[in-house]
Amino acid sequence: MTSILQAEPIGKVVVGVDAHKYVHTAVVVDVVGGTQGTLSVAADRGGYEQLVQWTAQFGQVLGFGVEGTGSYGAGLASHLRRHGHKVIEVNRPDRRVRRRRGKSDPIDAENAARAVLAGTATATPKSAEGTVEMIRHTKIAGIRP
Repeated sequence: MTSILQAEPIGKVVVGVDAHKYVHTAVVVDVVGGTQGTLSVAADRGGYEQLVQWTAQFGQVLGFGVEGTGSYGAGLASHLRRHGHKVIEVNRPDRRVRRRRGKSDPIDAENAARAVLAGTATATPKSAEGTVEMIRHTKIAGIRP
């Protein structure tokens, strides 16, 4: 008899990403909570593409939970959206959770995926496009309208 732990994967997954300046770490979690794989990629276009291709082998990607979509994860979030993926902004877990489970990039990425699965992370990151973003760029550049 086959136990639930030995069963075939369901084929639907969520990806959690812990974003940093130079390297992003991703963990794939299936819909029943099983960790399927971990990968670290460079925080550049080549790394983003490698991440998208890698996640495809696990089945249908329901979404990406990304920490830091307004800073280090902004480029990744934009890349994922352009490739048709759902991106959900995940806040860092509170200090109590981090102390209890430990602190490492794979653990943070797994926590991001689990927050998406649990429905505690639901925010859509800013698109960084449109009129408001153009105004922000001119303000940063010091250009007066």
